[in-house]
Amino acid sequence: MARRGRRPDIRNNATEAAAFRTRAVIGFGAVVIALGVLAGWYFKLQVIDHDIYAKRSEANRIKPRPVVPGRGLILDRKGRILAENEQAYRLEVTPEEAGDTRQLISELSRIIALSPDDIARFDRERKAQRGFRAVTLKLRISEDEMARFALDRWRFPGVEVVPYLNRYYPYGDLFAHVVGYVGRTDESDVARYGQAHLLYPQTGRTGLERYYDEALRGKIGYEQVETNVEGRALRRLGLLPATAGADLRLSVDADLQQAMVLAFGGLHGSAVAVEPATGNILGMVSLPSFDPNLFVNGISHDDYRSLMDDPARPLFNRNVLGGGPPGSTIKPLVALAGVDSGLRTPESRVFSTGEFFIPGQRRGYRDAARGAGWTDLRDSIARSVNYYYYQLAYEMGIERFDEYMTRYGFGQPTGIDLLGENAGIVPSPRFKASRSREPWYAGETVIAGIGQGYWIATALQLARGTAAIANGGQLNTLHLANERRDGFDAPWRLVPRPAATSITENAAHLRAVQEGMVTTIHGRGTGTRMAIGAEYRMAGKTGTAQRVSRRGSASMDPRSLPYHLRHQALFVGYAPAENPTIALAITVEHGGYGGSTAAPIARRIFDAWMLGKMPEVEIDAATGAPAAVAAVVPEAELAPEPSFEAVVAGVRTAPRDANGKFPGVTPTASPAPATGAAPPTEPTP
Repeated sequence: MARRGRRPDIRNNATEAAAFRTRAVIGFGAVVIALGVLAGWYFKLQVIDHDIYAKRSEANRIKPRPVVPGRGLILDRKGRILAENEQAYRLEVTPEEAGDTRQLISELSRIIALSPDDIARFDRERKAQRGFRAVTLKLRISEDEMARFALDRWRFPGVEVVPYLNRYYPYGDLFAHVVGYVGRTDESDVARYGQAHLLYPQTGRTGLERYYDEALRGKIGYEQVETNVEGRALRRLGLLPATAGADLRLSVDADLQQAMVLAFGGLHGSAVAVEPATGNILGMVSLPSFDPNLFVNGISHDDYRSLMDDPARPLFNRNVLGGGPPGSTIKPLVALAGVDSGLRTPESRVFSTGEFFIPGQRRGYRDAARGAGWTDLRDSIARSVNYYYYQLAYEMGIERFDEYMTRYGFGQPTGIDLLGENAGIVPSPRFKASRSREPWYAGETVIAGIGQGYWIATALQLARGTAAIANGGQLNTLHLANERRDGFDAPWRLVPRPAATSITENAAHLRAVQEGMVTTIHGRGTGTRMAIGAEYRMAGKTGTAQRVSRRGSASMDPRSLPYHLRHQALFVGYAPAENPTIALAITVEHGGYGGSTAAPIARRIFDAWMLGKMPEVEIDAATGAPAAVAAVVPEAELAPEPSFEAVVAGVRTAPRDANGKFPGVTPTASPAPATGAAPPTEPTP
């Protein structure tokens, strides 16, 4: 029986076949198009863009790596190395790859000794830089630490041992204020020199290292290194060599430098030795000094605090940054100005009564010579007769005095190749007007003639002026770097410098000054004791720059004063007198008198240069200090010293008591002229 209500389906095979063919054609077309697009894309990658992707692939396989050049060497005049590079290794961490740095440091500290300073410095630099940049964790690691790290290196991703050349100063504190030191490159260096400077690990901070930093550091090179998928170097494929820094050969002599330090016997001060004919520095010391190696990789907080808290100020370069009244060491040049200006002749005589009076005034300016009688130029230098220079400065007038002292190189930098040189001060109404509303007094002119008052002169300026007297009147630019070579095989060539200028046109005038300086030592002058037993003749001038005035009419022995109030002892001179090869300027802080303290130091330095005789330092059995110190400065009186420079208003600084007064002495408004002299300034014009 047939089922009712539904019609059976009738298949149309032809229609279905046509629909299938249509879908098949469409699908095939889509596949063909897709294959065509894929083939076209492959063609673009393999043919059209082949060079682009080949370069990218090569870049992934071959990485450029900067090559830091070796910093140039610094040598003394005999080729002894004063600054060199030594192989060292540092530990670097790339924070992005290292993960948790706290945990990393904790685990690393078990195999490598990490100090709190290392960790603190790492944290500061990590926060200041981007995560993909490597940051130094420890600046120097030992070979044992390298070996221990190599065994467990797989545990520390992003940590690398990096070789580098580290600056080293073999002579330590001997040349700290000459050569200076380098420090780690920081953001301030990048801001000054540009982003590329970040590749240099160290930058010059002080001394010649800073002045010649660009020449010493050389130029960065690059090498092409093939790496594996982990980024590890496999081999070097190419190299653009770095240009090594220039080497410098100085004019200084390491033996003389050592002799100058020994000659001071533990006293504080500064000394400059100059080759008169050229202006080359033979030796230059600022005492006390410090070890520059402490700063190369970043000085520790404790070491830096110790240096900064030292009252003797070892970081202070007394020759370049310091200065003070030149005292009587300026007299030879004042005498030369007197004869060159026509106010005197070498034979002109002045009768010294022991006290000079400005016409119309009752205040007198006393002479330590206590009345030297008839005095000419030569005798005034030899016996340091203040009266002669009081009168000469008064007759010359401050404007002409300023003109001649400026001609002799004072009140301006010497041009030495060190940054930050103090220009000093030549007394003048112009200078005083810039600091005070007071008028210029005639008494200020008078004391300027003996190197007191507003004077600020550096040992460099005194050495330069003395060298000009010694060499026949040529004022040379002082220089430390004598020669330079740009490459180990390159020839040495002279470092250019300005031409010398003449300080006088009259050889007879200069000869009279020279004769006065010879008589100072080999006649009846203030430095005769230093000539005892000498095998050669010297010329010189002693000086004393006072910090306090006398009390009433009594003379004052500087050795009876507290240490911080004692006079500054000075000496300038040259040797041998007939054909000078060395000129000196010496300042001994709180040393008393120039003739008794500074002159013997000069003699020891002259002997070292002329005879090759190194100074011998005797130790005082009672105090344990060098004999030179024990004789002048009892250990119980050592105290923090005040600023060595004069306050520009003319007042010297010194510790005071609870009432604001100087303990035990009568202060002056500005440095007093000499022992027994009246106060240097006047209350009325």
